[in-house]
Amino acid sequence: MIRHAVTPLYLLACLLLGGASAAGFTANLLLQLMAIPLIGWSLWHLLQPGGPPLSRSVRAVIALTGLLVAVALVQLIPLPPSVWTKLPGREAVVNGYRLLDIPLPWLPLTLTPDGARASLLWLLPAIAVLLGIVIPGAFRARGIAWAIIAVTVASVALGALQLLGGESAYLYRITNYGVAVGFFANANHNATLLLVAIPFLAALQTALLKRSKSPRSASAIRLLVIAGFAVILVGLAINGSLAGLGLGVPVVMTTWLAFGRQRPVLRRLVLALTVLLSVAAVGFIAVSPSNNLFGAQHANVEQSRQTSFALTLRAATNYLPFGSGIGSFQPVYRTQEPLASVYNTYMNHAHSDWIELLLETGIVGIVLAAVVLLWWALRVRVNWQAEEREPFAQAAAIASAAILLHSLVDYPLRTAAISAVFAACIGLMSGARPFVKRSRTLPTARHISL
Repeated sequence: MIRHAVTPLYLLACLLLGGASAAGFTANLLLQLMAIPLIGWSLWHLLQPGGPPLSRSVRAVIALTGLLVAVALVQLIPLPPSVWTKLPGREAVVNGYRLLDIPLPWLPLTLTPDGARASLLWLLPAIAVLLGIVIPGAFRARGIAWAIIAVTVASVALGALQLLGGESAYLYRITNYGVAVGFFANANHNATLLLVAIPFLAALQTALLKRSKSPRSASAIRLLVIAGFAVILVGLAINGSLAGLGLGVPVVMTTWLAFGRQRPVLRRLVLALTVLLSVAAVGFIAVSPSNNLFGAQHANVEQSRQTSFALTLRAATNYLPFGSGIGSFQPVYRTQEPLASVYNTYMNHAHSDWIELLLETGIVGIVLAAVVLLWWALRVRVNWQAEEREPFAQAAAIASAAILLHSLVDYPLRTAAISAVFAACIGLMSGARPFVKRSRTLPTARHISL
């Protein structure tokens, strides 16, 4: 059915066009415009009477998505001076108006209303993918996997051309030149896609082998999958991201645990080793320079993750409990930087989605994120303890875990590509099923002859 291709094709567009957070304005605008009819279709389907009932897990996903949008919208509501002047961290704004002898206006909670509106638009592709899966069922899990794997392979090929062809092969002006970034502006975000493709390729092999009808076709499937893994390995090598190399081993080991067969003792040993390697990888990346590319020269201290984390956390404490507002990181961060450390480059993000979330949304955002993590953990448990495990739900759990871990020390979710993939993972983990058209043929009546 054409219906089942809608969400995978839109995800494919996000992967091809949404590889930058601060660049690619036209491409991101196109994705946002394309998201609107998909969201509208999903909401229309939700409001139709007599539709198929939604599971508790799906209803929870929709509710959490609504809360996320509500948090962003509330920050845009104008507040009277008697209210917003009492919010933490607004003293400088008040003093500015007084110095200019301008009456205090009504202002929203966010310090940067334009940034908050832009962030709301940025959410559209991820919301479209998520709702397209959980409400109208406009997807096939295989289609989502094929979209991810196809773009991953193409991204590796493009990355090789970038290493050989110079600046002309790069898609964005602000990017990591001399590195294989593929369809992304940041090499680390390309590495995230490579990590995500590993469990989805294993899940696709499981699904295809289940449908194969002969030993020859099964052998062909295995050869293609081996070739796919080889391409991903080459991609990680030429990409050179410490995040990709460091998290690659835990992702491979977890994928092997999910789709391989091991003795119980070996499974527990591998699981413990995977957890230790994941913690070690995240810790190592956290103390690396902000570009964290293997073989790259050390950045100065002012551009390190430690400095970014420390200054962002210091700013976050000044704006608790409500935060400085969505989209306000850059102007707030500049107020914390020592003048001696200002160069011709700047921090566009905190290099930790979690710390930046604390700064911009305060306690509310962290509590909402904690609830999402709780839902995620419960769904991982349900999917892993099911009598008949759904391979794509397991792959989604591993892929989303890789994205969440990388988000501790970078900002992959700030791109439409990775946020759309993460939304697809949440949709697959929710237990949503593709739409199946009801048969209009009436059942044949049975007559008893006497």
